[in-house]
Amino acid sequence: MRRKSLGSSDLIISEIGLGCMSLGTEERKAIGIIHEALDQGVNFLDTADIYDHGRNEELVGKAIKGRRDRVVLASKAGNRRIEGREGLVWDPSKAYIKSAIKESLRRLQTDYLDLYQLHGGTIEDPIDETIEAFEELKQEGLIRYYGISSIRPNVIREFATRSSMVSVMNQYSILDRRSEEEVLPLLHEKGISVIARGPLASGALAAEREVTKGYLNYTPEEIVELRTKLSAVAGECNRTMTELAIRYSLSHPAVATVIPGASSREQLLANIAAANTPSLTQEEIEAIKQISEANRYEQHR
Repeated sequence: MRRKSLGSSDLIISEIGLGCMSLGTEERKAIGIIHEALDQGVNFLDTADIYDHGRNEELVGKAIKGRRDRVVLASKAGNRRIEGREGLVWDPSKAYIKSAIKESLRRLQTDYLDLYQLHGGTIEDPIDETIEAFEELKQEGLIRYYGISSIRPNVIREFATRSSMVSVMNQYSILDRRSEEEVLPLLHEKGISVIARGPLASGALAAEREVTKGYLNYTPEEIVELRTKLSAVAGECNRTMTELAIRYSLSHPAVATVIPGASSREQLLANIAAANTPSLTQEEIEAIKQISEANRYEQHR
């Protein structure tokens, strides 16, 4: 498994990580998937305090017990549950972030996080206060580095300018190339790494899965048509569709790792197989972009 530096940090992470949100709540199965991932060379695990109401962090904590030194562990905060209220409340305040980390560490059975991420963000947030919270957590030794998880270019720009964050988690796939125009070039210029989530576009780019619903502005019919064209490219370079999709997300120089989810061992191994295939050639990247652009043009005619 190839590894890369995460931004300006000294964290060296596998180019394919594991997004833990899809693991489910059945303990034996979830822990088995994490152990298999670690045995296959994955060392980057990403979770969040709100996944399955904290259960996901608990399962990750149990899975890495005795293996903590092999794991680059990331979690997130900012979405708050208030007793007696439905849904989540957005709270990027220093007080909440510094209280949330303690609960995450307890559930994960560790005394520090390698990466702590703001789980969202708006331009109206008290950004300086949020940054101060992360900086204090670094000084206190509770986190090693911090980043944000966001798709909003204006928020990303503010943190990239005002903070010492090392990463941005951003949705990025063949079906969602919005970040190529502004976000990825900005982060690459500043030496901030992208953690690409959704490289398979919620399964839309996994050829073994039936397309039953749309993705973003794509209808199921449009996804099937696009997959047929992409499958031809994948076949020419002796890759599966999953491998083609994951390697596309990894092809941008700003991207340090992709974090596809897996709810079964079979899905995990299909994702990890992309690590054993060569990087895309420039010709392959251009062919994929042409197919994507043609389909986007057809969508908006």
